[in-house]
Formats: sequence, structure tokens, C-alpha cells
Amino acid sequence: MSSVATRPPVQMPPAPNREDIDATWRYLEAGISKIMINLQDGMDLETYMGVYTAVHNFCTSQKAVGLHPGSNAQHHRGAHLLGEDLYKKLKEYLNNHLAELNEQSKAYTDEALLTFYIREWDRYTTAAKYIHHLFRYLNRHWVKREMDEGKKSTYDVYTLHLFQWRSELFSTISEKVMSAVLKLVEKQRNGETIEHGQIKQVVDSFVSLGLDEHDSSKTTLDVYRLHFEKPFLEATERFYTAESKQFVAENSVVEYMKKAVARLNEEEERVKMYLHQDIALPLKKTCNKALIADHSAILREEFQVLLENHREEDMARMYSLLSRIPEGLDPLRQKFETQVRNAGLAAVAKVASDAEKLEPKVYVEALLETHTLYQGLVKRAFNDEPEFTRSLDNACREFVNRNDICKAGSNKSPELLAKYTDVLLRKSGTGVEEAELDATLTQIMTVFKYIEDKDVFQKFYSRMLARRLVHSNSSSDDAETSMISKLKEACGFEYTNKLQRMFQDMQTSKDLNNGFREHCKGLDSDKKQSLDSTYSILGTSFWPLTAPNTTFNPPPEVQADLDRFTLFYKNKHEGRKLTWLWQLCKGEVKTSYCKNQKTPYMFQVSVYQMAVLLLFNNNDVQTYEDISSATQLSTEVLDPQIGILLKAKVLTMKPDGDKPGPGKTFHLNYDFKSKKIRVNLNVATKSEQKQEEVDTNKTIEEDRQLVLQSAIVRIMKARKKMKHSQLVSETINQIKSRFVPKVSDIKKCIEILLDKEYLERLEDDELGYLA
Repeated sequence: MSSVATRPPVQMPPAPNREDIDATWRYLEAGISKIMINLQDGMDLETYMGVYTAVHNFCTSQKAVGLHPGSNAQHHRGAHLLGEDLYKKLKEYLNNHLAELNEQSKAYTDEALLTFYIREWDRYTTAAKYIHHLFRYLNRHWVKREMDEGKKSTYDVYTLHLFQWRSELFSTISEKVMSAVLKLVEKQRNGETIEHGQIKQVVDSFVSLGLDEHDSSKTTLDVYRLHFEKPFLEATERFYTAESKQFVAENSVVEYMKKAVARLNEEEERVKMYLHQDIALPLKKTCNKALIADHSAILREEFQVLLENHREEDMARMYSLLSRIPEGLDPLRQKFETQVRNAGLAAVAKVASDAEKLEPKVYVEALLETHTLYQGLVKRAFNDEPEFTRSLDNACREFVNRNDICKAGSNKSPELLAKYTDVLLRKSGTGVEEAELDATLTQIMTVFKYIEDKDVFQKFYSRMLARRLVHSNSSSDDAETSMISKLKEACGFEYTNKLQRMFQDMQTSKDLNNGFREHCKGLDSDKKQSLDSTYSILGTSFWPLTAPNTTFNPPPEVQADLDRFTLFYKNKHEGRKLTWLWQLCKGEVKTSYCKNQKTPYMFQVSVYQMAVLLLFNNNDVQTYEDISSATQLSTEVLDPQIGILLKAKVLTMKPDGDKPGPGKTFHLNYDFKSKKIRVNLNVATKSEQKQEEVDTNKTIEEDRQLVLQSAIVRIMKARKKMKHSQLVSETINQIKSRFVPKVSDIKKCIEILLDKEYLERLEDDELGYLA
């Protein structure tokens, strides 16, 4: 194609004589014009070499006005002046050519102007490369020398072409060209198909014109940013501000979010298709402001509605949009935290009609249900973002530790969680699969993570673990070990140290019992064991157990075996003292007295019940006084034990009454019947369970006092001196992983340590450590 249809073909004059400078320039001008205007017609090698040679001859000619041939200095000066003359003539030629293009551009607008601009830019830059090569001698000698001398307005021939285009043509038509580009982009934004390749070529030309006037070897994006990027961003903001304002007025917030996401994606694709990568970030910021930040208030108002109706897809879209603007998600996180807290409190309130009768499983599952629901929401809608996870954790911590159940006692959550864990880990008829059990224990650890009073859980859990181990009532050693590992991972070695030592004691006891059985086999036949007994040796420091609160005279059959074992144990471990924990002892007795019963019943009993029942081997009728005298049990222990035997109808009482007591007579019931062959009579009474809870809570308070005092002494030993308020604050920081201490309790402990002379009061409310 040709840019000037009326221009006649350029005729090349004959090659000039070396001395004819004017003729030389005319010859060069004709060659340059052929390249600049009619390059598509081609150039033969002879003409090409003629132009190249003419440039060389022009630059090396010694003829110059006012100079005498023969002088070497004059020779260089003449060549220098002639090189400058040629450079000026080339620059003048380019200016004239560009002035002509400028006149022609006035006939075009919009897309036609873009077509003209791109066509002439391509023709001009292609010609510039050819002319740059033809003027290589000028570049290598005169231009290089000028640039080396620091001349700022001298450039190599190709760069000269770009500078002249920028100053003579671009400066006058760039606004019109950019206007045409923006109209084309707006058409595309309105759904029309455009030739986006034109825009890319315009962008590339703007980038190519980014030449540093002070250092032509450097390029910048200044021209592109000023003449393309700035107006493009301004037009983008105007377009989306107007469009979004109208769309919001006519559509729902959910529909607007879909529109905004689509527009943002379009702009990202536009950068890939035809814009320069440098615009990506500012364009993103511009779109985010117009499409999101300016409408953030109505988006956030809608969030509560979406949250209450569990509209995950729409919440994910809102999260995606608001995450693009600074602090866009903060109000959402606050609303989310409030929603989770309220949902958790409501879930607990729903099951908390009677706190005393509440099943641990029901309570824990209510907590887990809320956590699972909103954890899934964080994962799916909020991209597992750490800040939303923190909001979830804050809310869960609130409703786990401060709810309707916890009002009955601040220790209630850890206590119920420990009891539910006990239900899972005890042998039962539920037949839970091992994989399912481990998954449930993992869920329990989720709730455990949020419990503030972890020491309460530890106390209840250790007592229940002790019972499971002593009574061989664990569903699985692997499950027990797994749970302890989970607790150790969450709270460290110290938290589970005693639990692990309890397991070690049970293994030691197994080995000890094997040794005792071997020992008994070696005894004379008349001294053989009358009982099939198993003993557990439990270290006082590790087991949360206390000595029985009653005297007890075991049956002769049991006493004989006890004496044998005691002698065996003391021979192995000299100097150790054994304290019998009768309240934990249990056994089985076989019956042979029931009428019409072919298979004997097996009664599973506590050792106290065993002592009572074995008395009936001698006499079918026993008075309350006889039983009390024989067993030496206190009334508080004996009455509930006889009460269980009466309730199960193993014994009958005369005269009839509500409770056993002095003056009552008990008869062995020969008509006892049960659907089960093995009858479990060793069940804890409600009063015993209640008392155990009271004792456990009392122990917790006592232990907390010691933990606080230890922490205070540790801190003061390290710091020597400390303000009272700082000591309280530091103590809370050190202890809060185990439980949240009350400031009043810390102050009490400080007073105790002052009395014990671990600390002393100094001036200005300061405390000092006494070594």
C-alpha cells in the first residue's frame, strides 16, 4: 500500500562526482525518498550500493568552504563539517516528510485515523531501518564522535527518525489517535467486536517512542504512560463509574456482584490481548475503585443476609471482590465472628434445658455441629483465609467457654468433654470401628483446642483414665495411646507425663502378676490360691487416686491372698508401703443357691459388696449390725452398697423400708432371677458420682494455687524486681495455656508468697525476689 497516492515514482539521478556535494545530496535524497515512499516497489542492488557509497563519499570529501587542501587537520575538520551538513539535511528531509503526513492526517478520524497512523508508522519505521543501514558510515564516524563529545541532540540515524516522528507528528495527532483508541475500547466494552490488533500496534508505537533525550541508548515508558495509560485509565474509571451506578440502581446486589466479576475478568483479558503489561496493576486499581470500593457499603450490608441464608456461592463472590480493596474484608470478618458466636450459643441453648441431666455426647456434638458448619464455610467461601479462621476461632472460644451450660459452673465444658471422651474410650456394646473412633477423637481435640481451662479437662480425664485402666475397661490400648498423643501434641510433654506413667505402671503390674502366679505355683498344694486375683501397683505421684474414706475388714478368703501378695511384693521391693484402694477393687462371685437355675449366675461386684455377700455363706439371714461389725465399713459406704443389692433383689429386707440401716434384717433371695447370666452389681451411685465431681473440682482449685505460686516465683527469680501490675500480667501470659487465672487469685498468691518470705515489698509498688 502507498501513503501518498498522487506522488509520482522517484527517479534516481546518475551517481554524482565525488567533488559535487550538492549533486551528492540530491542523489541521496532521491534514494531516501524511494525507500521512504515506494519501498514496496523494491530497490536494485546497484542503486542500494550507489546510495551507500555516496554517503561514504559525502562524509569523506575534503572540500569545504574556507579550507585549504593538503592539511591533515583541515581534512578532519572538513569531513566533520560535511558529516554535520549531511545529518542536518537528513533531519530537514524527515521534518518535511512528517509535515506532509501531518497534513494528510487531518482528513481522517476515528478508526480511519488509526488505520492511517498504523500504516504510516509501519512504513516509516521500516524505512528508518534501511536508511540507518545506508548511513552506517555517518553513524560510525560523525555521529559517534558527536555523541562521545557529549552532544545531547545528536542520535544515530534510526533513533533520529523516532525523535523526529515524536516531535513533528506524534505531538500533534496523539490526542486524536488516543481518542480513536478509546472509542474502539468502549465499543468492545459495550459488546461489539473490534479489530483489537490495531490497538496493540498503537500501544507498541507509543512504547517505542519512549526515548531518553539525554541518553538515546536508554528507553523509558514515559511517553506511553502520559499519552496512553493516563487517558486510558481516566476513561476506564468514567465508564465503570457510570455503568455500575446505573446497574446497582436497577438490579439486586447479588446480580451486581456477578456483573462486577465479569467486568474485572474482561479487563484482565484485555491486558493480555492488546495492552502493555505495565498497565495491569493501575488498571486493576482503577477497576477495583469504580466497581468495588465505591459500592463496598451496599456489598457489606448484603453480607449478613447471605450469611444467615448460607448462600455460599454468593459469599465466595463477595469475598473475592472485597479482598481486592484495602481493608475490604474487615467488616465481613466481624459480622462472621458475631454470627458464629450466636449460632454456637443458640445450639447449646437448644440442648441445655437441664444442665444436670445433659448428656456429654449431646453437648459436645452441639458444639461440633456449629464449628463444622462454619469451618466448611471458611474453607469453601473464604478460601481458608487465616483472618477468617481467626474470627472462627475467636467465636468458637466464646461459645465453648461462655454459654448457658457454663453458667452452672465455669469448668463445665472441659468436664463434659472429658466425660464424652470417657464414654468413647470405655468398653461398650456400640462396637465403634477403630477408624471411626479415631476420627471422633480428632473432633474432640477440635473442641479441646478452644477450651480455656485445660487443667480441668486434664483432672477429669486422668481420673477417668485411671478407672478405665484399673478396671481393664478400655475399648483399645491403641485408642488410649492415640488420645494421649493428641493431647501431648496440643499441650506438650508435661501435660501428658502422668498419663503416660499410668500406662507404664499397668505394664509393670502385668509383669508383677505373672511373677506372682509363678510364685504361687511353687507353693504346697495345701497353700494353693483360693482366688484368681490380679493386682495393680499404682505410683502415688502419678495416679489421681486417694485412700478410701472408710475402714474395711476384707473377707478371710481375700485377706489370705492379700497377705500372700504383700509378702511376695515386699521381698521384691524392700521399704515400699502398700496402701489398698478398696473403693476401686472389684471381683466376681459365682452363685449356686438360686432355685430352678441350671447355669449359675456370676455377680460382678465391688469388694465391699463381695464382703457382704460372702457373709451369707454362713447364714441366710444377716442383721445390719452383723454386716457392719464384720466388714467394719462406715455407714456412708455400707448403706449404698446394700442398697444396690436390695434394688437388684439379690437380698430382701425386713421390715420393708426405703433404706437399709440399724434394726433391719437381710435375707438371701433364693428366687432371684435375671435375664443375664453375668449380672453387674458394681454400679456407682449418683451420690458417689456427685462427690467425685466435688472432690475433683476441689483438687483443681488447690492445684491452681500451687501452679500460680510456682509461676510467680519463676518469674521473680528471673527478673529479681518487678512492678505489681507487670507481675500479674506476666503470670497471666505464662498460665493462660493451662487455664485463665483470675486476677484476684494471683493477688492472693502474691500475698501468700510475701508471708512465706519468697517475695518482699519495695518502694513505688514494686516487688523483689528473696533468694
